[in-house]
Amino acid sequence: MTRQNLVLAAALCAPALALAQASPTIYGVVDASVRHTSGLTQAHTPSAAASTGLASGVNSTSRLGFRAREDLGDGLYAIINLETGLNIDTGGTANANKFFDRASVVGVGDAWGQVTAGRQTNMLADAISAVDAVGMRFASFNPNIATAALSAHGLGLEYGAAGSATGSYRLDNSLKYAGKFGPVTARVMYSFGENVGAGSAQSSVGAGLAYAADGWVVSGAYQRFKTSRELALQAATLGAAYQLGSVRLAVNTARSEAATSATATTVQRVHSAGATWAATGAVDLTAAVYRLERARTGLKGDGYTRAILFAEYKLSRRTRLYAELDRTRWQGGYQGGAAKTGASGLSGGVVHTF
Repeated sequence: MTRQNLVLAAALCAPALALAQASPTIYGVVDASVRHTSGLTQAHTPSAAASTGLASGVNSTSRLGFRAREDLGDGLYAIINLETGLNIDTGGTANANKFFDRASVVGVGDAWGQVTAGRQTNMLADAISAVDAVGMRFASFNPNIATAALSAHGLGLEYGAAGSATGSYRLDNSLKYAGKFGPVTARVMYSFGENVGAGSAQSSVGAGLAYAADGWVVSGAYQRFKTSRELALQAATLGAAYQLGSVRLAVNTARSEAATSATATTVQRVHSAGATWAATGAVDLTAAVYRLERARTGLKGDGYTRAILFAEYKLSRRTRLYAELDRTRWQGGYQGGAAKTGASGLSGGVVHTF
């Protein structure tokens, strides 16, 4: 082949090669609001006082991420996703110990489904995301995220390879499969404990199933987690959502049971119901109620009921103004002796996605 022909062939192949290569995308969410609370701290813990401050992530969790997908031919593709949480009020990362705390994933997929490896959400989180009453808003305050999906379980032990004793919403060293077959999506997950000579200690295994068709979504999951001492936490969730014209209705129920020692267990239940009304093309109104019940060995049962309201106004496809109002009523002394029996919060802010 002559030099001229080689140049021509290279020029013709260049567009195809460019299409086949992965094109990294930078994306993110920036959410900031002014929040006033009574009976709660800015970190959402029960308090006897009032507080006003600048908050990050009341509507959507602030984050910065990178994702890419490469076509490998014959329907096969490769993906990556790296994502870190951000505190917009301070400019810091949400997790001081893990930079890509929200996602650190590589995987391959085809018509049969997708397999990913790395740090990723558990099966409970995947199931609840489709049926949460407020659409996964206010993650640090939302009982479905914090307790049902174990983002902040409050048990003081590391269940699974979470890298934290405060929550197991995401797991390190994990493999996940997700496949869509018509209206049904199936998921399975295993997280390696990676404790030398400790068998299945710190490991986790789970599965989930979802159905979506004719305006309906039904979604559920089960997952089992172990500590380094082989103490087990078992959790399950089941919910449904229905799109009725301009109104989305959602309900969910979840239960977890954790061995916190050889002789003690903690059982937590979360029930939720809510609706979102697209009042106009620019205005969405959301209302939801959550009920948490906790039972601990040798202690009186306690819990709380929490109502959350959101009003959003779309300035553009990427930018929204929002107002949020919440009320929490503690039961059984859940809040501790010094805090008020009830708490409330009011937030107003802006969220931009890119």
